[in-house]
Amino acid sequence: MGDTTGFLKHGRQLPSRRPVPVRIKDWKEVYEPFPDDALRTQASRCMDCGIPFCNNGCPLGNLIPDWNDLVYRDRWQDAIERLHATNNFPEFTGRLCPAPCEAACVLGINSDPVTIKQVEVEIIDHAWAEGWVQPVRPRRLTGKAVAVVGSGPAGLAAAQQLTRAGHAVTVYERADRIGGLLRYGIPEFKMEKRHLDRRIAQMEAEGTVFRTSVDVGTDITAEALAADHDAVVLAGGATAWRDLPIPGRDLDGIHQAMEYLPIANRVQQGDLPAPSLTAEGKAVVIIGGGDTGADCLGTAHRQGARVVHQFEIMPRPPDHRADSTPWPTWPLQFRTSSAHEEGGERAFSVNTECFLGDDEGRVRGLRAHEVEMVEGRFEKVEGTDFELDCELVLLAMGFVGPERGPLLEDLGVDLTDRGAVARDDRWATNVDGVFVAGDMGRGQSLIVWAIAEGRACAAAVDRYLMGDTILPSPITPTTAPQR
Repeated sequence: MGDTTGFLKHGRQLPSRRPVPVRIKDWKEVYEPFPDDALRTQASRCMDCGIPFCNNGCPLGNLIPDWNDLVYRDRWQDAIERLHATNNFPEFTGRLCPAPCEAACVLGINSDPVTIKQVEVEIIDHAWAEGWVQPVRPRRLTGKAVAVVGSGPAGLAAAQQLTRAGHAVTVYERADRIGGLLRYGIPEFKMEKRHLDRRIAQMEAEGTVFRTSVDVGTDITAEALAADHDAVVLAGGATAWRDLPIPGRDLDGIHQAMEYLPIANRVQQGDLPAPSLTAEGKAVVIIGGGDTGADCLGTAHRQGARVVHQFEIMPRPPDHRADSTPWPTWPLQFRTSSAHEEGGERAFSVNTECFLGDDEGRVRGLRAHEVEMVEGRFEKVEGTDFELDCELVLLAMGFVGPERGPLLEDLGVDLTDRGAVARDDRWATNVDGVFVAGDMGRGQSLIVWAIAEGRACAAAVDRYLMGDTILPSPITPTTAPQR
């Protein structure tokens, strides 16, 4: 490493977030610029640790010590080459990944870990600014055609890898724009869509073809799709949301997060002058304490919600790494996102019993109580019942797997006991020539796993079509642990 004692001399530092009263008035990303000299200092904290556990903590196998050292030495162009060697879209992961690499950092055993995620995003932003990110066109064409169904991170990663291998790749997306949840699920304040748009432009220049507003299985039959392509990659995600079937669920004003967030994103895209579903002036309850709930929280703040409560059925995590999740595993601990910093009340160990309606059939409140975990089950804490007024309820309780429908039914792919598309150690389904990557086969997971699976699946498809491959394959389905 460039500075072998950097971790002894410098503490962890991250960019400041813009002041809350300022940032909730717009939809721009929340962080202030981070100076290059400060970033070089942070990169210098990377230790000469012998075994870089961060490599294993990252599903992509990112060469983290390499590009930390290159940034410290001011060799930015070399750094982006090392970063792109393992990650197609570091501007996505650098903004959206929770950074399991940092949880596995050796320095994190007894100190604050290296700011790996910040170094990553600064490298790619620097590369875009300098014009170093250019289309990588295939040296030869194979004459083979591949269909990728779904344009989220797994589908985009698989498509880019296969296009660069020389195949004719067409990406099918049922929405009107490319990006999947990156487009319509992630709010603008977490990732401005210009980052997505310029990657799509790069991929189009490389030869990838995108077809939007095409619902495969309905607009194109599964049979026709298979007949027109030499291989098919299923990357449609795990978009079947978890519901809350309790009394009053049918009242107006109760919506799934993925009914709410896309509308806010469409306003920012210029499709709508104002949101048809808004938190403006309302008392809002968000049920679900994960990332999607936080996305709803930040969106509600920007829309001018009067008050927001967020419920989580699990107990409040400890402030520091729990003993049950020792280094280098992903730590169970309390986290505060930028949206939580902006306001709202968080409540843990809360279960909602029923929704209460007014005479017009709209939600006016809910009844809930506290719970505790007893032998692996949630038990009601007697005497903790309460009612809370609310005019908008957002369900953000995660996803249960891929949506069932004509695509999967007509293809005839097998499903796992948990409803995901079954695959073998070659990313192949039981149907010849049909492969699956990302949440559609894995279940709901992280963006970094989606990109890793897309890359690995692309290598498997290339090998299926050509007999061999030079594409990297960072993981296999049998070795990829579930989180």
